[in-house]
Amino acid sequence: MRMLVTGGAGFIGSNFIRYMMSRAETEHIVNLDKLTYAGNPDNVKEWEGHSQYTFIRGDIAERKLVNHLVKAYKIDTIVNFAAESHVDRSIARPELFVETNVLGTQSLLDAARANGVAKFVQVSTDEVYGSLGSAGYFTEATPLAPNSPYSASKAGADLLVRAYHETYGMNVNITRCSNNYGPYQFPEKLIPLMITHALQNKPLPIYGDGLNVRDWLHVEDHAAAIELVISQGKPGEVYNIGGHNEQTNLTIVGLILDALGKPESLIRHVADRLGHDRRYAIDPAKITAELGWKPRYTFETGIGETIRWYLEHEGWWRRIESGEYQAEAEEDRIYG
Repeated sequence: MRMLVTGGAGFIGSNFIRYMMSRAETEHIVNLDKLTYAGNPDNVKEWEGHSQYTFIRGDIAERKLVNHLVKAYKIDTIVNFAAESHVDRSIARPELFVETNVLGTQSLLDAARANGVAKFVQVSTDEVYGSLGSAGYFTEATPLAPNSPYSASKAGADLLVRAYHETYGMNVNITRCSNNYGPYQFPEKLIPLMITHALQNKPLPIYGDGLNVRDWLHVEDHAAAIELVISQGKPGEVYNIGGHNEQTNLTIVGLILDALGKPESLIRHVADRLGHDRRYAIDPAKITAELGWKPRYTFETGIGETIRWYLEHEGWWRRIESGEYQAEAEEDRIYG
């Protein structure tokens, strides 16, 4: 398999590359990443100089670059992780999310179509379904009802991918996952933010009453699911990937404080986010029944390992807080 992974210096993308570099079927991985603030060269440093790995710094919306890479490296599989992904940032600058998430996806689809790429996997999010009530689960048949500029841009990209299958007969799949957690997650997201703040005895900001519910999925379980979709996914199908680990934000923060021996007095309730969805929960029955996937991590095991990882990799997140990781990337201009 000769694979183009976009956004591979980010959290989920770098963990997917780490997973796939250990697989016998992986012949070569080209990692295309723009290295915006959430793309961290430290996440993929272990493969510098590896014969089966190439890093290219660039934008998925650069159509000539994308087409060149697909052609030059004889790519047969594209997995698109590249996305602007932070909801708060989408509220402030929605145009950036349309440019990357929608137009960038179209650029990749056109290159895949022009060069006969065998498989295109669009990595999406459960947020395209909107918000759930207190009961029930999102299934692949749930209507799309995005509530933020971020989720709207992801829904738009998903519909483009679907249209390229229906119109041009391309072999595509769309995966929609619940909230990921694990090592190398940028510390603007809930779990790493709470861990790193608690370690420094900083206030832990929680939106509203903290009772928003998310279904948590370990990033390695997500990587394993995507590998199955690449090899066995039926053309044109959508697969939901979830861990059946529903937790309120307040519960998550409490677990982290207990594990680190920190007081609840660090918690600060702040004004709720605009358009903040109350509950997400994924039904992964389809991918389990059709492809045989099931999560390996329990939430208790996964959150414990994640907390330990941040404790043992203080240098990694300190370089992010200081901005050192990004300054070095700008100096090196890490192009392949």
